[in-house]
Amino acid sequence: MDINNTALDKIALSTSIFCAMHCLFLPVFLLFFPTINLGQFGDESFHSMLLYLIIPVSLIALLIGCKEHKRYFILFYGFIGISILFSTAIWGHDFFGETLEVIFTLIGTSIVSYGHIKNQKLCRENNCHH
Repeated sequence: MDINNTALDKIALSTSIFCAMHCLFLPVFLLFFPTINLGQFGDESFHSMLLYLIIPVSLIALLIGCKEHKRYFILFYGFIGISILFSTAIWGHDFFGETLEVIFTLIGTSIVSYGHIKNQKLCRENNCHH
């Protein structure tokens, strides 16, 4: 199966956005529907599971794109955003509290998403074939 870089960027971008929406709306959802059992979606380990998807897909997509369009600063956005997401998922709740955990997750997601959007744009501009 041949998955191109645009598809990988879209998967990583979608997963990052899903992570941000989970952080923003899960507390509100639980406030209005406290008796609903969300299973794994309500668990803190859910962020870690999302990272298992976000990290490899993001790195592969950004590396493939950078190899083609030769704009390696895009990797910086991916690295910074993933580092923030990783740090927040591992230590955020214990060290920063719930509010700062959500803020840092949104910041990390925004940075990773920007990197993928920029990567897609550069690939279109340079007519990359990968």
